[in-house]
Amino acid sequence: MLRPRHETWMRRALSVASSSAEDVPVGAVVYGPDGQELAAAGNERELTGDPTAHAEIIALRRAAVLTGSWRLTDCTLVVTLEPCTMCAGALVSARVSRLVFGAWEPKTGAVGSLWDVVRDRRLNHRPEVYAGILEDECAALLRDFFRP
Repeated sequence: MLRPRHETWMRRALSVASSSAEDVPVGAVVYGPDGQELAAAGNERELTGDPTAHAEIIALRRAAVLTGSWRLTDCTLVVTLEPCTMCAGALVSARVSRLVFGAWEPKTGAVGSLWDVVRDRRLNHRPEVYAGILEDECAALLRDFFRP
């Protein structure tokens, strides 16, 4: 039953990623405990000149402002690309309950590719992870962006 919902949510993240004209097309959406969208963002590193302006970080910040709490317990982060170390650490710190991602990132991924930050038993929080949701569509968006 989760897969259809995750696919719907990922399509929203893909839409956000597609609207990112100048930056690497990554989209992130935070959903609340009731399944309602709290925040969405694409990468903004080029736009802002901020190396931390990854889609996940921006979406988590917006969701925290909206909820009035940095604790995003029972929330779900949906992102088109496997989070990097910074973003994986941020979602663990924010106590996000579920992570749903699309394409794997073999060069910088921290949810199983290079590292597995979110499942590290030494940390005080470990979200559920659903990987490879609409993986082909997510990967195609990135391939098209980097195609010469």
